[in-house]
Amino acid sequence: MIKLDLITGFLGAGKTTFLKHYGEYLVSKGEKICIIENDFGAINIDMVLLKELEGPQCNLEMVIGGDGPEAHKRRLKTKLISMAMLGFSRVIIEPSGVYDVDEFFDLLYEEPIDKWYEAGNVIAVLNPKQNENLTVNSRYLLMAEAAQAGMIVLSRSEQCSLEEKEKAINQLNDAFSEFGCNRIIRPKDIIDKPFTSLDISDFEKIIICGFNRYNHVKMPIFDTGEYQTLFYFDFKMDKAEIIDQCRKVFDDNGCGVVHRIKGIIQTDAGDFYELNTTRNEIMTKAVIKTRPVLIVIGENLNRDNLAKYLGEPTL
Repeated sequence: MIKLDLITGFLGAGKTTFLKHYGEYLVSKGEKICIIENDFGAINIDMVLLKELEGPQCNLEMVIGGDGPEAHKRRLKTKLISMAMLGFSRVIIEPSGVYDVDEFFDLLYEEPIDKWYEAGNVIAVLNPKQNENLTVNSRYLLMAEAAQAGMIVLSRSEQCSLEEKEKAINQLNDAFSEFGCNRIIRPKDIIDKPFTSLDISDFEKIIICGFNRYNHVKMPIFDTGEYQTLFYFDFKMDKAEIIDQCRKVFDDNGCGVVHRIKGIIQTDAGDFYELNTTRNEIMTKAVIKTRPVLIVIGENLNRDNLAKYLGEPTL
């Protein structure tokens, strides 16, 4: 049977960065893996960031969304069926930060998926620098994506104080309680080290962490359309300007509840850089030339107000 893993976590948690290290370790152990980028939006920028993993022992695939949960689930099932005969020992799904984890478990019990795959690990990545003032919908997502995890992995560990980490864990435990889940995250459930410092003993814990099945209140947030993704193709803007504009977007409630702005951006000089921002942090780094695209993810986004800072979205 092929192990099927899920890397989950709220928007901006650091899932892709963790996945790069997790994938590298699995390949070093001789596993042949397939990574499926299973995105809420219509285009997946994280595929670009994982390209260096691609090779004889690691295949990258993408499933796009944007047209409803049922179509999204059907495409993922089709992708898993097509991957089943290619000799992978493990398939890893990295969804967007807006994802119903029950979809993962539902698929495992559907024919013919149940003939080829078995549940491996559910790993939740938690960013201690996440926004403390989340909406009800976002607190629900934070809770639901971590409730079934076998292991909680903290991102930005080296950048966060002990107080920030404790506050993030308390926020997660409070969300469990708010939505009727009796799970409590304890120290044994957490990996708290910089991703670059994870060693064999850490990865061996993660590889056997498995998953949990906790009940909780179900909210129909995946059917309401409140979470949206806007795209800006061929986006050009210099770093200083985009950083300034992102701060203005996050500060302007008229733009909606913006959770994340990310993408590959081209400068006027022709250089390319990755932008990855949340309300509490803005990060950039140089990348190789590729088609630039900026993505804005949030709740009840206002296109007209966002256009004042970023221009008219393409899609």
